[in-house]
Parts: sequence; C-alpha cells; structure tokens
Amino acid sequence: MKIANAQLWVHDQEEALAFYTGKLGFEVRADVTLPEMGDFRWLTVSPPGQEDVAVVLMAIPGPPMMDEDTTRQVETLMAKGFAGTVFLTTDDCRAEYEQLKSRGVEFTETPEERPYGIDCGFRDPSGNSIRLTEVKLPALT
Repeated sequence: MKIANAQLWVHDQEEALAFYTGKLGFEVRADVTLPEMGDFRWLTVSPPGQEDVAVVLMAIPGPPMMDEDTTRQVETLMAKGFAGTVFLTTDDCRAEYEQLKSRGVEFTETPEERPYGIDCGFRDPSGNSIRLTEVKLPALT
C-alpha cells in the first residue's frame, strides 16, 4: 500500500492551479472534468520529478455532497489555515525561500533554525498552510 494523493480544499481551482504551478513550480498530474458528475473536476499537482504522489486541489462541493453548515465550517477552518497542511522538504530552505518570495509567495514565517532543521511557512490563496523544511536530523522510526 502506498499514498497516491493528499487533498486540500480550495476556493477556486483556477487560482489554486496558477499558484501551485506558477509560483511553486509544481506540474499538473491530472486535470479531468466529468460532465456526468455535474462537471466535477479532478485536479492534481506535484513537484517536478515526483510523479507518484500528488496534491488534489479540490473545490468545496455544495449540496448534496456537503451541506451548507459543513461548507461554512470548512471555509472557516481554511481561513484560519487549519483545513490542511502540506509539508515540503528542500536541501536549502533559505535559498528556496528567496526564490519563492521572488515569485510572489507571501510567507507567514521566515526561515528559522529549529531542533529538526530550518523551517518556514506560507499559505496558498485558499488559506491552506504550507511548511517548507530543510531537515537536518534523520526522522525517528
């Protein structure tokens, strides 16, 4: 068994696609619209060279899949940055930070030394939290 996809809720799939491909440099892995399912769009992206795992940029569905109260709860969590997090790793956090910043990524935290390495954070246009880490210590098993 392997992980294939992880999902993030997004307010606007086109805006999310532009952010993840244009600013983060991710590549589209799947972009399929199913008219027979009310034009449901399956949209996935991942970093270049990492084809086996993708992030699903999922539009928040309306009724009947999700009732209005649940939709509002998801949107509230997204606004706070607590609807999902993507953890990215890099060999050079500070250099990656500068590169992403030059592409217009707005960071919530600048690179800082942590017990496990160098870490910083930013959010996507929908409010999802993204962590970028240069891991210095091996993961515990």
